[in-house]
Amino acid sequence: MEYLDIDRFIATSLVSEPFPFLIVPGFLRSDALPSIADDYPRITRAGSFPTSEVKIGPIFGRLLDELQGPEFRAAVAEKFAIDLTGYPTMVTVRGRARAKDGQIHTDSKTKLITVLVYMNGRWEAPGGRLRLLRTPDSLDHAITEVPPDEGTLLAFKVTGNSWHGHEPFVGERRVIQLNWVTGTDVVQHEQRRHRLTAKIKKFLPFS
Repeated sequence: MEYLDIDRFIATSLVSEPFPFLIVPGFLRSDALPSIADDYPRITRAGSFPTSEVKIGPIFGRLLDELQGPEFRAAVAEKFAIDLTGYPTMVTVRGRARAKDGQIHTDSKTKLITVLVYMNGRWEAPGGRLRLLRTPDSLDHAITEVPPDEGTLLAFKVTGNSWHGHEPFVGERRVIQLNWVTGTDVVQHEQRRHRLTAKIKKFLPFS
């Protein structure tokens, strides 16, 4: 594959408790990082944006094709012991974070697997580092912390206790989010929701 290091993903052990996850630094091939970073969509506002709502260049488009392609799907399905046959994908991108982002939550039940691929330089800030949590009560109850360094992947199975969040950070924080979801109706609903939110943000100077 041109951009994804599938072998590194396959070689990384899955952590099973308290919910299944794995972290893969260097998931994006190092020789491809500069071109991917240059082609990352220019996003000046906080929030998640469907790929249909941002300008996608050819390199970034090929990266998305690999992320949603059969080889990576098969690797994820085997790693998490889940049959993803027939389940659609949904991709959103982020470019900036607000102070209110990162509140503790689990992803919705319509999502089966969440994959985050970070596209920042070496992360020095104390905030903005995603923490996987044992409880929904405190960011201090962390299993592990994931600095959003360029090329790092975090993938987890969405469960009732897959709690995560991060300390506040304001500024550029670039991340691709890929989900396998329960049906095409979920994709359509989420795209409508994100599209509406994106339009509203155009009129909010500090969003």
